[in-house]
Amino acid sequence: MASSSSSSPSLAFLGLTLALVLLISPAHSLTCTTQTFTNNKLYSNCVDLPTLKSYLHWTYNSTNSTLSIAFIATPAKSDGWIAWAINPTSTGMKGAQTLLTYKKSDGSMDVKTFNISSYTDIVASKLAFDVWDTSAESSGGVFRLFAKLKVEEMESVNQVWQVGPSVSNGFPAKHDFNTDNLQAKGSLSLTGGTTTTAPTTGDSRLKKRNIHGILNAVSWGLLFPIGIIIARYLRTFQSADPAWFYLHIFCQVSGYAIGVAGWATGIKLGSESEGVVYSAHRKIGITLFSLATVQIFALFLRPKKEHKYRFYWNIYHHTLGYAILILSILNVFKGLDILNPAKHWRSTYIIVIISLGAIALLLEAITWVVVLKRRSTKSTKPYDGFNNGQG
Repeated sequence: MASSSSSSPSLAFLGLTLALVLLISPAHSLTCTTQTFTNNKLYSNCVDLPTLKSYLHWTYNSTNSTLSIAFIATPAKSDGWIAWAINPTSTGMKGAQTLLTYKKSDGSMDVKTFNISSYTDIVASKLAFDVWDTSAESSGGVFRLFAKLKVEEMESVNQVWQVGPSVSNGFPAKHDFNTDNLQAKGSLSLTGGTTTTAPTTGDSRLKKRNIHGILNAVSWGLLFPIGIIIARYLRTFQSADPAWFYLHIFCQVSGYAIGVAGWATGIKLGSESEGVVYSAHRKIGITLFSLATVQIFALFLRPKKEHKYRFYWNIYHHTLGYAILILSILNVFKGLDILNPAKHWRSTYIIVIISLGAIALLLEAITWVVVLKRRSTKSTKPYDGFNNGQG
């Protein structure tokens, strides 16, 4: 009996603790049905939006075509922004009539409107319909945007929502292009019926981006460096001749073929992603394709080993090869920044590159030992610094 009575307070305390955890946990507190506002506003409908941990409360008054909304989301960073929009002409960003809020340097909230008529000319402007009673508040890192809009009587509208990382001089920085960002759009039933996510091509586009990344990482990021290591170091050993040459050709031609496929998918993605431009990545990719194409076709113009121009061809071939190597690795990292995959993918590639670098350093030391030995024995075919007398 004593044991039973002493355990009762413990069980009661445990039950109370569990109840409190459930009440304050994000999974329970951050749903639209439990959210309240400091201005005590009430709305007829609410929905947990499917991406970006966002929520929408709304009331539509059909008698005066007024839509009252409260949009709740967490910005990508503490000094970022959140936005909600109606797109009367499409389901995406272009044409969106946007309400955006952010926290100013003095801690107050500001609300701006953007009529996004094009991807290249995004400036604060009036919307295609009347907007009034705009305000915003923040607490606990969560932003809340309030507004009333004049929406002509209709059953549903296309809505778009987004979060961004920062604001500079009142202008929002570009948001991420992850799956959640690309799928942050849907159809909103004004009368409170079913609200659905609009059909999107986000998954298909993400799949294409991943294919593009894999093809280019394997070709430019792995096969080309391996081919260069083979050509530079294995040819030093007479027993590896001519095997090193065919291995080198195999790596470079295979890398070029896969790289062209990756380059083509990148061009295709660019044409399908209006307004999404990664200038540096694109320019380096085009440069790589051009240099590699020249390098491959220059093989057909390679002079014989005894030809007087072979020395100059070697200089050109090696210089272009090392330029491709540097640009390839640089562009793979730029691609990783854009794709923003799980950390282990970047770590894996870094480990592979470091390993290849360590192998190259080891082979460099071995090569110099072999070359110095040959010089000491006054070999009839001294190492010439370019092709070791083997082409």
